[in-house]
Amino acid sequence: MPNALPHLHHIGVLPADIDFMGHVNNARYLNWVQDAVLAHWHKLAPPETAAKYLWVALKHEITYRKPAFLDDDVIAMVVLEKVQGARSFYDTVIKRGEEVLAEVKSSWCCIDAETLRPARIANEIQEYFFPKD
Repeated sequence: MPNALPHLHHIGVLPADIDFMGHVNNARYLNWVQDAVLAHWHKLAPPETAAKYLWVALKHEITYRKPAFLDDDVIAMVVLEKVQGARSFYDTVIKRGEEVLAEVKSSWCCIDAETLRPARIANEIQEYFFPKD
């Protein structure tokens, strides 16, 4: 499968993100990944396709490198690694400038919005995410 282009998702750190230790709570990183992956889907999928399907997380593996703080300018760089049937596999790197704050590998299941059953991503839809050179 050809390499996908990275999707950059800007994140603003809010007071509600900060925990008792004065930095972003670890659980917020998962929200950021979810927001970034869904933004990637809605940016590239045709609107009628984006409305027809929903995504549920199957697995997240996160490695925390450095803390984030209030008012940091944070970016999640999302890369769709591959699609297998109804599953998609993403790598997300969360950064502040050049500093890596967290690295996340996640897998997601595409589901039909009406039936709530797993749905394969058609090859013609995958082409939006894996452009040919």
